[in-house]
Amino acid sequence: MATITGATRVYGILADPIAQVRTPELFNALLEANGVDGVLVPMHVAADDLASLWDGLRRMKSLGGLVVTVPHKSAILDLCDEVGEAARAIGAANVVRREADGRMVCDMYDGKGFVEGLRTEGRDPAGKHALLAGAGGAASAIAFALADAGVASLTVANRTPAKADALVARLREVFADGVFESGPAVAGDHDLIVNGTSLGMRAEDPLPVDLSAARAGTIVAEVIMKPEITPLLAAAREAGLEIHGGVHMLQAQLRLLAKFVGALSD
Repeated sequence: MATITGATRVYGILADPIAQVRTPELFNALLEANGVDGVLVPMHVAADDLASLWDGLRRMKSLGGLVVTVPHKSAILDLCDEVGEAARAIGAANVVRREADGRMVCDMYDGKGFVEGLRTEGRDPAGKHALLAGAGGAASAIAFALADAGVASLTVANRTPAKADALVARLREVFADGVFESGPAVAGDHDLIVNGTSLGMRAEDPLPVDLSAARAGTIVAEVIMKPEITPLLAAAREAGLEIHGGVHMLQAQLRLLAKFVGALSD
């Protein structure tokens, strides 16, 4: 890792919990490879403390920006001065740029990163029948990106059905010709199953999707990056299904995040 000096630009990642995040190691490797005098550090912040921290972040002149993850992706919209078009439509953001005057500008790249991660691995979602577990910030971003990528249909499953219904309603407003519905987190006639929840960070978590009826050739994808093989991916591999790890989403959007916060210029 490059030497940190008094001129080093500081970036952070906000999360709770935070030990599982892989962004610092990958983001810092990207900065070092491009000769950037900057460092991204983990910031463990509880949801109840985010608002009180925000004013201090605004006043930190060496702060270039923030990557944002669970559970803060929706909350930061009300804290930022400017919200990007994608973040506004999705209702969540995962990156914030601090302007020189302290203004905070946010946007969302999770969905783009997820779809590009699939494509990088030769798994284009176009034409697939997808099941998405979750209706939070990351899941909503993925839902919009899958719709934009041309999935044949998308079923949203969530522990709180009203949230799944709300996400489906927002999708129908933007993609009038799309096929969207809410339903149970049970594999059926799906080509692509995505876990967009935090279930799987701990070994004792229940599986976010019942895979017992999954058909051969189904792709089971994660957003969780640590552990690399979540209980869902382990169950999918045991069933002979294709698996797609969460790290691909981060790798695909890393340069986009770095450009947004001003760490990279191209």
